[in-house]
Amino acid sequence: MDVERLRMLRELADRGTVHAAAEAMSLTSSAVSQQLKRLQREVGLELLEPDGRRLRLTEAGKVLVARADEVLAALDRARADMDVLRTTPRGTVRVAMVPSAAVLLLPGLITEAAAIDVQVIGRDIDQPAADALALLADYDVVVVDRDERDASDWSPRIDATLLFRETLEIVLRPDHHLADSEHIALHELAHCPWISVGIGHMVDDVLRSLAVQTGISPRIIQRINDFRVVEELVLAGVGVALLPRYTTTSGTLVRKPVDGVEVARRVEAVTRAGAVARPSVAAVIDILTDLAEQLVAERH
Repeated sequence: MDVERLRMLRELADRGTVHAAAEAMSLTSSAVSQQLKRLQREVGLELLEPDGRRLRLTEAGKVLVARADEVLAALDRARADMDVLRTTPRGTVRVAMVPSAAVLLLPGLITEAAAIDVQVIGRDIDQPAADALALLADYDVVVVDRDERDASDWSPRIDATLLFRETLEIVLRPDHHLADSEHIALHELAHCPWISVGIGHMVDDVLRSLAVQTGISPRIIQRINDFRVVEELVLAGVGVALLPRYTTTSGTLVRKPVDGVEVARRVEAVTRAGAVARPSVAAVIDILTDLAEQLVAERH
């Protein structure tokens, strides 16, 4: 089987359409379609089937994509072996981060990586952790966050490294009637308006799990993904919010722990399985881990 045809099949699996896969590989849709048909003939099984106006993988296609990942990971390891012969990690590593993690980690990552001749091309992408595999179609490392209570496993096609755990706290205006409380129970804010984030994002997942745990559903009136904007809305009296401890920047806001409940997020760096065999990717993961340890020590 031709490796490039396997790569096309994986791109189709990751991106969902022949057109998107063709764009990612700088080819025409017809060229990709023809190569996928040749791959099916080589295999002797149907790998794709119609799904409306799109194509989806058959069971045989899914099995072959999983094996394709192994083949491509082996090629990555072979390239890594060649890189090792050059004695030091080098090259470009594409990194996407959820914005609240980028504020904390991206500046240090770029500068420290540059010192060892690795160029980090960073981008802040505010997408849920569930989109990590799709993002890895375009990035070597993706830093995401999710509710600490989220026990779902990563895909076997992903390697994940825990960077840090961060407590979430309720943020209030200084003149809020609960601002002097040591802790705040969720039921005390049952009638207050809340500012959350988009559905499927980490803070909203935490609020949903709290609602299940306590029986109190916050009355959400605004959904804003940018935590800096959320802070300004809280200061303006629009509502209260739940924000990660390290990323709260306004010194005017009052921050209070949730009474009786541990509320936190996990920030993780994910890569394709086997990608850390590339010295430059491994170096980026090591730098992120060190930066996270420093962050926790400084903010503890």
